[in-house]
Amino acid sequence: MPIGRAAVPHIHFETRADKPRVFRITPELVAAAKERNKIGISTSLGEEWDDLSALRRAVGLVTAVDLLADPKFPCRTLQQAAPQLRWIHVTGAGIEPLLPLDWLPSQVTLSNNSGVHIEKVRESAMLLLLMLNARIPAIATNQSKSKWQQIFSPKVRGRTVLIIGVGHMGGAVAQSARQLGLYVLGVRRSGAPHFAVDEMFQPDELDVVLPRADFVVLAAPLTSETTMLLNGERITRMKRGAGFINISRAGSVDHDALVEALRSGALSGAIIDVFDPEPLPFGSRLWQTGNLMVIPHVTSDDEDEYLPKTLDLAFENWRRLLNGKELLNVVDRRRQY
Repeated sequence: MPIGRAAVPHIHFETRADKPRVFRITPELVAAAKERNKIGISTSLGEEWDDLSALRRAVGLVTAVDLLADPKFPCRTLQQAAPQLRWIHVTGAGIEPLLPLDWLPSQVTLSNNSGVHIEKVRESAMLLLLMLNARIPAIATNQSKSKWQQIFSPKVRGRTVLIIGVGHMGGAVAQSARQLGLYVLGVRRSGAPHFAVDEMFQPDELDVVLPRADFVVLAAPLTSETTMLLNGERITRMKRGAGFINISRAGSVDHDALVEALRSGALSGAIIDVFDPEPLPFGSRLWQTGNLMVIPHVTSDDEDEYLPKTLDLAFENWRRLLNGKELLNVVDRRRQY
C-alpha cells in the first residue's frame, strides 16, 4: 500500500562521526544522491542519535545496524517515537544484531543493502581464491618466521570450489570462480540453479558435497539455521588440503575446530574476513594461527561507490514505497534475512 498522502514525506539518515569514510553518510552524499535520483523529498541527517526529534516526522529511516542496536535508539517504543515510520533501510547486508525482529512494528518494512557489494566481491573473490591456490597464507606464515620454504602449487583452472550460500555475494563469488576456470558447486536454501554454478545442492546435502571441494567459500547469512553451520564435524569432512574462505559471518564457523585443522595440516590455508567481536581482540588465537590470514572485514566494501550505491538503492525504495510498489531487498521476518 502507498504511504498516506496526508503525511509530509520525510526521510531521516543517521550516521556515526567516527565511521570510516566508506560508511559515513554526509550532507554532500545525500544531496548528490537526491539530485542524481531526481528526489525532492525533505531529508535530515543526524549523528549517533544526539537528537531523536526527526524520528517523529520520518516516514523513512536510513541507518546502520549498529545504530539501530544502539541503546539510544528507541526500538521498544518505536511506534510512539516514530508514529509515521513505514520503512527502515539498513546500510549493510547482515541484520543479525537486530534479531529477533519482534521490536519492529508490523507496518514498518525493513530492507537491507544486499547486492550493493557485488562488484567489489567479484574482485575480492578472485583475489582470495588465487591467494589460497598459491598457498599465500602459508608463505606469509613462513615469512613471519624468517623461514625459507618453497611451496609449489598447481594452476587454479580445473579445481573445484564449493560456495555455501549462493545469494548476491555467493553468486558474485561463483562468477569469479567461473572466470578462473574453476568447477563450481553451490549450496542454497532453495536449491534453485544459478547460471554460474555447475551443480547446486540444498543445505541437507552439505555433508555429501563438502569432501569434493578444493576450496570452500562461506557466503551465507547468519540465522538460527546457519549458526555453527561449519562445526567441527563438518570441518573434518572437508577434503584434506582444502582451503577455506569466510566472507559472511563469524557465527557460522567453529573457529577452534578450524584452528586445529590448520595446525594439523588437514586444511592448507584459510582467509577470514569476518569476526565476532570486531575488531578481533588482541589476545585471539586467530592472530597467531599459521596458514591463516586475518582480513579486517574489508573485502566487500568499495570506498568510492559503496555509499552512493546505498543511497541510490534507498531512494529507489522510497520511490517504490511512495507508489505502493514492492520494495527491493525486503528482509523476510521468518527467514531472518
